[in-house]
Amino acid sequence: MADRDIALMAHLMRRAGFGATREELEANCAKGYEATVEELLDPDSQPVWEQDLEERYYAEYRDTTDPMTSGTKWVYRMISTPRVLEEKVALFWHGILCTGDAKVFHGGQMQTTIDMFRLYGMGSFKDILVQLSTDPGMAFFLDNTENHKGSVNENYGREILELFSLGVGMDGQPNYTEEDVKECSRAFTGWTMGNPLPRWPYGRYPWTKKYDSSDHDDGVKTFLGETGNWNGEDIIDIICKQPSCARFIARHLYNFFVADDVETAQWQGTPPRDPEAISTLEKAFVESNYQIKAVLRVLFNSDFFKNARFTKVKSPAEVVVGTMRLVQDYTTPKHGMHPIASETRYMGQDMMDPPTVEGWHTGKEWIDSGTLVERINFVSEQVGNTDLPGVKAMVNRLIDDGVSGPKELVEGCLDLMGPVEVSEQTLGLLTDHASKAGELHTGTEDERADFTKRVGEMLQLVVASQEYQLC
Repeated sequence: MADRDIALMAHLMRRAGFGATREELEANCAKGYEATVEELLDPDSQPVWEQDLEERYYAEYRDTTDPMTSGTKWVYRMISTPRVLEEKVALFWHGILCTGDAKVFHGGQMQTTIDMFRLYGMGSFKDILVQLSTDPGMAFFLDNTENHKGSVNENYGREILELFSLGVGMDGQPNYTEEDVKECSRAFTGWTMGNPLPRWPYGRYPWTKKYDSSDHDDGVKTFLGETGNWNGEDIIDIICKQPSCARFIARHLYNFFVADDVETAQWQGTPPRDPEAISTLEKAFVESNYQIKAVLRVLFNSDFFKNARFTKVKSPAEVVVGTMRLVQDYTTPKHGMHPIASETRYMGQDMMDPPTVEGWHTGKEWIDSGTLVERINFVSEQVGNTDLPGVKAMVNRLIDDGVSGPKELVEGCLDLMGPVEVSEQTLGLLTDHASKAGELHTGTEDERADFTKRVGEMLQLVVASQEYQLC
């Protein structure tokens, strides 16, 4: 099996999932790249995630009042699910169509929103916006519960345009006016939530959707140049027809799955990093009638995706989940999940609680002196534990491959950890370090133990490199 095939498959699995072990990569390569893409795009063809097992072992997570509980449950699911793209797409939407536990303060309701992203996330963008607009967590988070006939609250109407579907502008021009915000908000009057039940003594109950026709402004509205007796669904229909909507989706998908670009607020005056790629994705969005799966199929099979290896800084979720999937720990329930999940928070990504409705700033903004140390320490601790199944598998693979020289050790560890592509300088530093201990041997039990120890140390040095922060 060619090294380039493994490298390309590893790239796909880092972006469409959270990375994969060498055994998983080889199995996917045997199926072929395009077949693997199709499998990823069809979660129903993959085994169902064992929610009953999670609920049985993590009974304490049923108390969804604790803000961290819902995030912990989700991180565990990302680590253990066979449906990796389904979970990655849910993470994608969570960073754009944002609600946050800091205000919602209802872990169960936050999980319901993520469930919606799983169910609709690769379907029609129009359906996604309808589901989002009827989500009681969103109604509360962006104050549409306070948006009434004759007393309009513009918060949700503004954000569905600015942050959820169009963006403030493109090609130097605005995408909407203040009058469009007002008319959009009028159309969403009456889209609210039912009265929640008291939380005591049994804890939080699920919130319910509600459309109050008596509170809906059914007057004539002019929105983005179209006039009519618009309701929320009509507004969403008009939104999806806009060229700026196709551009908005294309740029977000490119930034998340292909390569880091500028933040959303700069899009009006900043051209895309790869205009041709964005045009390709826009075309797929329009021609498929706004189907996200169709756009992802074009994206994953494109040359611009295949040639974009190591052009993104890993998000904290990708660091933590990718590490645990690599070392094959917490693939089934056991104690200690909460501290593992908390690592994403320490690295700057508090799951289910984005800092603002704008979501997280990505790319280089993930990295500062504190979060970099946290990343390196966390991953180093995991890959340095040679008792973990995934690390054992890497050690055994290197033994079976007959690795004996320091350079072979470095190249073998880089290969099994990614493959990770490093600069000549980094490769030289790693090789110099490995050379200090001389040749490796596995003939005796003591030599094998020393070999294992040196592999663990080299893996720790690899994850401390600058290049390892990229995916």
